[in-house]
Amino acid sequence: MSDCLFCKIVEGSVPSRKVFEDDSTFAFEDIAPRAPTHVLIVPKSHVDTIAAASDEALVGRVLLTAARIARERGLDSYRLVVNNGEGAGQTVFHLHVHLLGGRPMSWPPG
Repeated sequence: MSDCLFCKIVEGSVPSRKVFEDDSTFAFEDIAPRAPTHVLIVPKSHVDTIAAASDEALVGRVLLTAARIARERGLDSYRLVVNNGEGAGQTVFHLHVHLLGGRPMSWPPG
C-alpha cells in the first residue's frame, strides 16, 4: 500500500532501527517506547488489521518472530499487544504486534 507508513519502513524508504528481518516479517524499535524493550513486528505484506488477516501461517510467523526477539533479548516475561481498529488504539493500519518487556506490567493495562 503506497501511503502506509509500515510498508515504507519495510521497503526502506522510511528509516527505522531494524531488529530482525526474514522473508515474511520485519521488526523494528518503536519510536515512542512504552517499556525498555518495545519492538514492533509486522508482516512484510500489507494487512490492515488482525480482523482482516486470513493467512494463519503469516500471523503465526509474526507471533513466533516476537517470541524469538524476546528470547534473544533475554526476556523471560513480556507482553504482546495487537490493537484492532481506532477504538482499540490502532493508529497505523498495517497489522503489527507490540513486544513490550523489561519492566513489570500491570493488568488491566492503563
